[in-house]
Amino acid sequence: MFWKSLAAVALLARDASAQNAGGSFIRFGCSQLVVERVDPLVNPGMSPSTHTHQIVGGSSFNITMDPSTIDPPTQSKCTSCTFSEDFSNYWTASLYFKSPENGTYRRVPQMANGRLDGGHLEQDGGLTVYYMRPFSGSNMKTTQFKPGFRMLAGDPTLRSKTGTSPGICHRCMGNGEGGAPCDSKDSSAFPAKICPNGIRATIIFPSCWDGKNLDSPDHKSHVAYAPGGAALAGDKCPSTHPVRIPQVMYEVMFDTRPFNNPDYFKNGKQPLVYSFGDATGHGQHGDYLFGWKGDALQRGMDALGTKNCASESCPALKSQPGPDAIACTKAQQAKEDVGTTTCMWLKELPGGVQVTYA
Repeated sequence: MFWKSLAAVALLARDASAQNAGGSFIRFGCSQLVVERVDPLVNPGMSPSTHTHQIVGGSSFNITMDPSTIDPPTQSKCTSCTFSEDFSNYWTASLYFKSPENGTYRRVPQMANGRLDGGHLEQDGGLTVYYMRPFSGSNMKTTQFKPGFRMLAGDPTLRSKTGTSPGICHRCMGNGEGGAPCDSKDSSAFPAKICPNGIRATIIFPSCWDGKNLDSPDHKSHVAYAPGGAALAGDKCPSTHPVRIPQVMYEVMFDTRPFNNPDYFKNGKQPLVYSFGDATGHGQHGDYLFGWKGDALQRGMDALGTKNCASESCPALKSQPGPDAIACTKAQQAKEDVGTTTCMWLKELPGGVQVTYA
């Protein structure tokens, strides 16, 4: 849900209300483009790739996304995001419920996130995207990504809290949630308790860039988190990565309510597993591929705090109606049943991925 108590946390002590806090970011919903085993960042050209992802954004998404041959703003026919100049692609691992009774799997659907006005974003599945300027410091300027830029946050190999990033977390909605994303009440692990309003997974990307490389072999080294270890960054960057870029954040609202059987949560256990076999949650990760048209993102970031640009409303950016974004879908390139139909149960995770607990 929207950060109802964001203004109360120390992060934004200088702001007096959630409305002022909203001036630090733009925020919008992106509906489901496709669910499939494709990952052009980590496994370019592989079809199918190792595990299932839920992908949103520009319809030019393909199995390679080679920056030398593809330009998302010019080659996409539509975008599943409500800001209509954004043809970027955003993707995360799908989540599955593993039945304690018979070991079969059912994909957990995503649901719409909340709005500042108390309603819900117009989206079908997918996720919520944030672009944030510094939350502290004196220099609020950020520099838009360059065409071809991409990055990854999180580590799918992790099965314990050791080594996790401060911006990878899960929130139990309706059962003791906190304020700002990834605060002390959130955890990198799946909640081992019933969450009456579902689970929100948050992925916060680095805020600093080396100013030279659009990517790196591990898709991480060309970017860095701000000094100090906080999930949400101020205006400082390390000397190795001096360029302050917009900080990207995903919120994925998983509708786990159909699986809130108390029997599934006995003795500290829980029944969820990510598509890459992670039954702990610590390995959650997200992929980002920049694709805004022209200088649109820079216009939006420069307008924050001015011109009535805050959260879901930013006149500096062009928008499209929610139904038009929802209508932007793409057929699977790696065709297989990944559990996308209603009440569809699978005997194993797509690709035969094995579940690990440690």
